[in-house]
Amino acid sequence: MANIHTPIPSLKLNDGTSMPMLAYGTGTAWYKRGEESTIDQAVIDGVKTAIKLEYTHLDGAEMYKTEPELGIAIKESGVPREKLYVVTKVKDQEPSVKDIEGSLKASLKKLQLDYVDLYLIHSPFWANSDEELQQSWAAMEKVQAAGLTKSIGVSNYQPKHLEAVLKTAKVVPAVNQIEFHPYLQREALLDFHKKHGIATAAYGPLSAATKAKPGPADDFLAALAKKYAVSEGEISLRWCIDQDVVPITTSSKEQRMSDYLRAATFKLTPAEIKQLNELGQQKHFRGFWAHKIDANDRT
Repeated sequence: MANIHTPIPSLKLNDGTSMPMLAYGTGTAWYKRGEESTIDQAVIDGVKTAIKLEYTHLDGAEMYKTEPELGIAIKESGVPREKLYVVTKVKDQEPSVKDIEGSLKASLKKLQLDYVDLYLIHSPFWANSDEELQQSWAAMEKVQAAGLTKSIGVSNYQPKHLEAVLKTAKVVPAVNQIEFHPYLQREALLDFHKKHGIATAAYGPLSAATKAKPGPADDFLAALAKKYAVSEGEISLRWCIDQDVVPITTSSKEQRMSDYLRAATFKLTPAEIKQLNELGQQKHFRGFWAHKIDANDRT
């Protein structure tokens, strides 16, 4: 088992709150394709194991249909609410995204919580105009002001979507959660984030080591894994953290969850990050939202 007492670093957000820089996600493998009312004990067990291993950043979404399980796991874990960082997202479909307050209140009921730490709009692709993006963001500002969420942000937004939101925003998004890995580095988007103080959270961070093989980074990832005595997945997580990107990962296996925590025990050198970036730029791989984003679009 990894040394679970090695603290996971935190990233300070533009609203003064802090986000743990390694998250346990309840989407992807846990995504529920059946009825939400059918409780999946495996999800509850997975989240409880993650909390036991001292993951505190827990990522959920209305769309995953796993908010009830996440809520049960949090309650049964016995860990004080204030020690956890809970994220959920409003579904990017009507009626949910057109009633953000109602959707968040429904999510809170399923989560058995009074507030979440971060609430996100799941994607911008539902909107037919900048005005709709702006209206939804104004609704996000209202739920934050009401104390239903500490921070607000977005997910899967590209520069053009963020530009539209910022034209009328009173609150700058704290976070944009995006697909990010060596084969999808999204330099223009990350530059936009840095310019406006928006933090980056990454889903699919292990893609170069899993879904996208074979690729030009294979040998270097293997060499780094050997050097640091960790897996290629853990190298991928650390590559994110060393660039101030918060990776979200998941597993049903306790040993693997424990191993992922080793990402907090070492750092890649600037030269290693640079080399992995250069190798990654030789291949383009997008595992999500390809039906909404042009195949050649790297933002």
